[in-house]
Amino acid sequence: MSSGNEQDHSFFAGKEKDSTKPWGGRFQKRLHAEMEAFAASLPFDRRLAEEDLTGSLVHCRMLMRAGIISAEEGALIEEGLEAIQREVEEGTFPFDLSMEDIHMNIEKRLIEYIGPVGGKLHTARSRNDQVALDMHLFVKKEIIAVERLLRSFQAEIVKLSEKVQEVIIPGYTHLQRAQPVLLSHHLMAYFWMLQRDRERFGDLYQRADLMPLGSGALSGTSFPIDREFAAQELGFEHLYENSMDAVSDRDFVIEFISHAALLMMHLSRLSEELIIWSSQEFSFIELSDEFATGSSMMPQKKNPDFLELVRGKTGRVYGNLVALLTVFKGLPLTYNKDMQEDKEPLFDTVDTVKTIVKIFPAMLSSLEIKRDNIEQALDQDFSTATELADYLAGQGVPFREAHGIVGAVVRYCLDQGKTLQQLTVEELSSFHPHLREPQAQDRLKPRAAVEARTSRGGTSPGALVKQLQQAKLCLGKSAFHQAGKKSD
Repeated sequence: MSSGNEQDHSFFAGKEKDSTKPWGGRFQKRLHAEMEAFAASLPFDRRLAEEDLTGSLVHCRMLMRAGIISAEEGALIEEGLEAIQREVEEGTFPFDLSMEDIHMNIEKRLIEYIGPVGGKLHTARSRNDQVALDMHLFVKKEIIAVERLLRSFQAEIVKLSEKVQEVIIPGYTHLQRAQPVLLSHHLMAYFWMLQRDRERFGDLYQRADLMPLGSGALSGTSFPIDREFAAQELGFEHLYENSMDAVSDRDFVIEFISHAALLMMHLSRLSEELIIWSSQEFSFIELSDEFATGSSMMPQKKNPDFLELVRGKTGRVYGNLVALLTVFKGLPLTYNKDMQEDKEPLFDTVDTVKTIVKIFPAMLSSLEIKRDNIEQALDQDFSTATELADYLAGQGVPFREAHGIVGAVVRYCLDQGKTLQQLTVEELSSFHPHLREPQAQDRLKPRAAVEARTSRGGTSPGALVKQLQQAKLCLGKSAFHQAGKKSD
């Protein structure tokens, strides 16, 4: 008679069973080759090797602490994981596509190093809570990295704003010249946009700071694990309180990309303004050769390629957000293979945002401000018209009436081919007696118009100084809340 083991082996005789798969025991046929390549996430999730090793090391220590594996087994597993870590760092790790993902690649290599005891590492753990943990660790790390880069970007905006404090430019609404403003005031508008971006990422850290490890495939585990110990070792403040939520949640990934999309919108707006300002029609600035390219056909061209790419890549990040929202909108609990699609949009967003935010400060610091062209533009517009209306209102003329009077003055200038500054006292006073007063004439000067805007948040030099002081206070603080110490 054959033994039980012999009977088990004879059952698979002549079959195409794939014993290399972690789930191979239930299957009798090998995975179709094209299906294997299609389903594998290794080409992109290999990027999570560091996070996977970190989580595995702590999981091993937790298993030892709980008495689920012996101290000797735990020491052997730790030794194997450290050897794999060195291979990953040195670029010599033998990735195997047939093992599907980074998790099984590491497990396979661990068993190759230390033998069957390596298989004990997966006790009380599923790939579902394992990948969720990796994603949390990765997102937490990248939130900190992006926040630091944004702070450096903001610091460069403050530095440039202090450098050009005296420069006045036309301010625009509807892309029509509206009122004169300090160039620094215009630039600082983007500081505050980036500040809100920093705060959003900082706030997100709290929701990424949830540990899913110990949730198993979806229902927890019967082993006496210590999730609190693992969370402390991994630097998590909180645990998921529901195992099904833990393995199916990717809100923090979608939120990261959502915040990145808002950030990219701000960077795209700034890029558009710099593109316009660098055009020959405006010629307010010139980009450094380091951040522009030429034309292969037209030798006179200097193209703002970096800024145009920022605009273009904004749509790419938007697409990543819509892709993930679409993937998750119809998924039942808990884990589904669809969720594998969370990684490429996240990785692409991280790389896109970090690259752009690294380059932008250097590009800003190299800008040439064409002050003569800006002053000439100010002399040719009607951007101080509101100052005349405000002056009349200050003299008791109802603002709506003052608005009509100054509108008539502008119409007269257009008919006569003159600017407001070119009008004589007699011409101005013919529209209203108060316009004969010297103070009215002074209000037509762009600098006087700027200096008059003293309200908090206004464009006057005094208000700008206070704004810069407030900005520096923001730069001195981390955007993180409970996890603020992790960013410093």
